[in-house]
Amino acid sequence: MIKYLKELNKEDLNNKKILLRADFNVALKDETIAESFRIKAVKETIDYLVENGAKVMLVSHISEIESFEPIVEEIGFYLSQTLTLVPHSELKNVDRCFGTGPVLLLDNIRQDKREFTNDDDFAREIAEGFDIYVNDAFAVSHREQASVCAITKYLPSYAGLLMKRELDNLSEVVTAPKTGKTLILGGAKISTKLPVIKNFIGKADNILIGGAIANNFFHALGIEIGSSVFEPDSKISVEHDQLSLPVDMIISDDKSGRGKVETKQVESIESNQMILDIGPRTIENFLETIDKSSMVIWNGPMGLFETKEFSKGTEEIAKAVARRPKTIIGGGDTIAAVGTLGLLEKYSFVSTGGGAMLEFLAGRKLPALASLGYYE
Repeated sequence: MIKYLKELNKEDLNNKKILLRADFNVALKDETIAESFRIKAVKETIDYLVENGAKVMLVSHISEIESFEPIVEEIGFYLSQTLTLVPHSELKNVDRCFGTGPVLLLDNIRQDKREFTNDDDFAREIAEGFDIYVNDAFAVSHREQASVCAITKYLPSYAGLLMKRELDNLSEVVTAPKTGKTLILGGAKISTKLPVIKNFIGKADNILIGGAIANNFFHALGIEIGSSVFEPDSKISVEHDQLSLPVDMIISDDKSGRGKVETKQVESIESNQMILDIGPRTIENFLETIDKSSMVIWNGPMGLFETKEFSKGTEEIAKAVARRPKTIIGGGDTIAAVGTLGLLEKYSFVSTGGGAMLEFLAGRKLPALASLGYYE
């Protein structure tokens, strides 16, 4: 059975060395952090541990750079901690490293390829010298990797404060009555969204489909989508009353926004044109549904929101969802979009998970959660 960090008090944590799996896999711009939401989300857990006298080694991966070195001070700023970066070669000298302060950051865990293979020996090496393992990296929970799975064999293991919030909120999404529940899905990868759609048929009153994943539905219906992004091998059924597809689109032959931008009905797109946002009638239809909803779950933008000409659909959906009483959003692109609008604090819960959130909502077992005993 899963154990939660709040079960441990000062007596349990004082002078203990904690291995804390966090998720600092953030987007960068010119080797500075472009979006700090995931970093700030784990601060409560770190503060709880430090305030109770624990010493903490943070463990994370990052994809855009090889080492955390260029951004370690910036991460520390967002956490209100002075961090010491620990190279993998210094893992055996962890006690000496803690002489610099109570919070350390192990360099990019994926520098060691054994992380990817969930290697037991690697997990044992990481665990050596520590007393307790805490997983607060929900966003990596769908990965069967050493720092989230094998590690639990070698240390008493707990779910962190952020992990508990993720599980509580996403579980509520799945189990809440369907009446008044609306699921909104956008973005580009239909392969990650289709299992969620299938799981929510019968669990939500409405499923609104936008973004590039809508192109797959149009293609399945034999509707011309021009040169729009889609996944040709996706197998889709659209014969469900809950599903709502766009009825008009913002299209162009140039996704930079410098070409001619038009609003067209779905069935009148030319072969050289791309669908890049939902149109005004679709926005109106979607907002009418959202405004009647008591719970809204949203993952994935409605179009190429990074370009001003194709951002209106995402912006209008973001504002409408923020007005509802119970709202759960997630996904890196979704968070980036609403972050630019200053709306992040307007939602009931913002999940740090992208793929992990979708896997959970699809009803699949996540390997890291299984390792913590969540499904027992």
